[in-house]
Amino acid sequence: MDRCLIEAPHDDVDCHLLVEQVRSMGYLCNFDWGCEAGVHCGWAIVEADNEAQARLVVPSVVRDAARVIRLVKFSPDQAQELHRG
Repeated sequence: MDRCLIEAPHDDVDCHLLVEQVRSMGYLCNFDWGCEAGVHCGWAIVEADNEAQARLVVPSVVRDAARVIRLVKFSPDQAQELHRG
């Protein structure tokens, strides 16, 4: 499985609806929110088989605007190799 970062931007109009839908889908504890700081976006890291599956964590109201980024961790050797070339 891949680890994916999900970024779910939204506006203040959709904020309450989005948070409520994330809660009802069972993913509220996976998300961190910037809304109270005036940054209407939610972020989560989930495990999924692929990007399409990870995107299903995001309610349909903002799903098309969400970004899903596959995350990787580098070993010290991999990091050194990337720096060389």
